[in-house]
Amino acid sequence: MLQFEKWTLETIRSEGTGFNWLEEFRFDWTTITAQSLQSVLAGKTIVLITDYEREWFATYITTHLNRLSNDRPMIPIVSLEKVFPDYDRVVGGEMIDVLDDMLELSYKGDYFFWYVGRGGDKRADIAKRSSESYLWIMDEDFQNAIKLRSYDKSIDIKLIQLYQLFNATLNAMLFGEISISDDTI
Repeated sequence: MLQFEKWTLETIRSEGTGFNWLEEFRFDWTTITAQSLQSVLAGKTIVLITDYEREWFATYITTHLNRLSNDRPMIPIVSLEKVFPDYDRVVGGEMIDVLDDMLELSYKGDYFFWYVGRGGDKRADIAKRSSESYLWIMDEDFQNAIKLRSYDKSIDIKLIQLYQLFNATLNAMLFGEISISDDTI
């Protein structure tokens, strides 16, 4: 069984030159992704949030993560937009608390946020409040987040590549190909 960091590097390199940009992110990637995938393996539901420009990516993730062709157990994931269509109207701490209460009741506390988008977007505020959130933040330096740039001409391709690495990592964890030690997190 390989250590997560070594497996990540080998996987990135096996994908060819198109994935080379991921090598510089691999240390952040392993720490942040290990924590979120441990939450998935513990049975927590992923509550996916994106900024407006990345709503297409939320659809991509939710339709690809549980494809039958993956030949693995289904992963509990919901898009916040589908669960609560008015979430764009959630502004300020008190409204976010009400949303958190609804999610707490719905998922009995067994959920975490996965946010993809600009850090300055008000939708990001929902996920930023939780230390367990899995964050792919753009245009902002935020602790414990994958940092990207929205103005990158290849951002859509990079998001799909990150998802592919996430999916491969999930498979490797589910099928015992990699191990995550406490020092990875």
